[in-house]
Amino acid sequence: MAKALATHWPGVPAPLFDDTYVVQLGERENRDEDFAWPDINHTSINRIDVFEALAIGPEAVVRRIGDVLDQAPAQGFWIHLDVDVLDQATMPAVDSPGTPGLTPDDLVKIMTPFVADRRCRGMTVTVFDPDLDPDGRFAAVIVGILARLPFPNGAD
Repeated sequence: MAKALATHWPGVPAPLFDDTYVVQLGERENRDEDFAWPDINHTSINRIDVFEALAIGPEAVVRRIGDVLDQAPAQGFWIHLDVDVLDQATMPAVDSPGTPGLTPDDLVKIMTPFVADRRCRGMTVTVFDPDLDPDGRFAAVIVGILARLPFPNGAD
């Protein structure tokens, strides 16, 4: 039986990281009766759906994520940013546009301390669909967000 490369590597006897150190932010369909990925409900992944994130605000989201990361202070982390976490009014050029979603300003507030954290090993930005952005204005939104983040060592 094949194991998922993202969590199991050949010759490594355990997952690369424990679910308790994973944070998922921004899911907007998890409260739907026909939620496509209900198996996540049976994990220890820390989840902050978009409804909760909007209710508690970016500062509280940062604290919640920081609390999880601080459980393993010597461990590095990776940021995986699906830009469909943004509200579709701001970012419709994605595979799963929807409302509600974060604003670019709130996303920057949330991401800033983690991008600047010495433990951050990198970041993936994904799900943008350039076919849905013929004039490039939504790509410019993503570039604008990334330009506001304090990447270390002048990296951008």
